[in-house]
Amino acid sequence: MRVRNEIDSISQSGAKDSESSISGMRITSVAGGEDRIESVQIALKYAGDADIVLVHDAARALTPSEVFRSVADAVRAGAEAVVPVLPMTDTVRRVESRPAVSSDHRPTMNDHRPATNDGPRAPQSQPDADGWQVVVESGAENDQKLPTVEVLHGDLDRSRLRRVQTPQGFTASTLRRAHEKYEDDLAASGPGGPAATDDAGLVERLGVDVVAVDGDEEALKITYPLDLVLGEHIATQRDAEATRYAAQRESASIDAEATRYAGERQNAASEGEQRR
Repeated sequence: MRVRNEIDSISQSGAKDSESSISGMRITSVAGGEDRIESVQIALKYAGDADIVLVHDAARALTPSEVFRSVADAVRAGAEAVVPVLPMTDTVRRVESRPAVSSDHRPTMNDHRPATNDGPRAPQSQPDADGWQVVVESGAENDQKLPTVEVLHGDLDRSRLRRVQTPQGFTASTLRRAHEKYEDDLAASGPGGPAATDDAGLVERLGVDVVAVDGDEEALKITYPLDLVLGEHIATQRDAEATRYAAQRESASIDAEATRYAGERQNAASEGEQRR
């Protein structure tokens, strides 16, 4: 009910302001499904004869309107699937989980480590027939259940990696075909079938190229507490900018009215002089 009330408020605001970006827009709210895929399928049923569909994460509530326009414009220009992206700035590595291996090795005089026995030490890598394994050394008489450790493998070329954002844009027919294929694949494979993380991934399975456009750092996904702090800061800055813009518009309107009034007075005075 709260969501519908807020949507009604937005619609009414757009109807009153002819200059608003949502002027004339019709907004329909529907109950979502149990997961992302089902929610999109429900939304598609209400999309009617729309040619273009944008799928957006509610958690990216601060995505600038320019990103929406860029995605929609790229679809209108001929792309069947479009996603906004950002370059990868962190070093990224592949990870493999392996069980840790217990070792009975004890420090010797040649070791460059303290000879004290104070419990488990940092994992030490040792070569084996398959490459490398992680060895957990312990001085305890009865080792507890050994943990699983993550082993890193090489650097990925981050120049060829992108961080994917939303909205993801599609021609409606392509997105519907992608969901139909997903349902068919799921029915054929049964439980444990192909997982789907986003709609662009489903479309890619059709063999359709997914085109990238520039995303925006402010389109962050609110996932962790720090994200919320950043989001609140961005929202506060935007509110301040909106207030300044409204004040400038009002001031410009007042100046224009004053100029018009002064012009009318001057014209009236000129006409009086001419009559005399």
